[in-house]
Amino acid sequence: MTEPTDARRSFGDLAPHLAEMTDKTLFGEVWADPALTPRDRSLITITSLISLYRGNELPFHLQRALDNGLTREEIIATITHLAFYAGWPPAMTALGIARKLFDDAQD
Repeated sequence: MTEPTDARRSFGDLAPHLAEMTDKTLFGEVWADPALTPRDRSLITITSLISLYRGNELPFHLQRALDNGLTREEIIATITHLAFYAGWPPAMTALGIARKLFDDAQD
């Protein structure tokens, strides 16, 4: 690979092996498995990240979800639904992250 990937840009200098595994295994094999569409994988991923209160990874995956065909309305509906299953604090945190992402996209 000549182009730096998100993993190599983010942490490849510190953890090159982890970046390589992220590129090859996570995004090269798991995300590429045709059993689920990229859109479905994004919905599953953002649901998991919101439920587990993983705000650090959420901005990247919300953007990826939009890129993979989820709409803003579907993302907000997911967050709303999860407020009752994953809890209010994780949903409110996700809502703030989504708002920032949506606002930044308009700039």
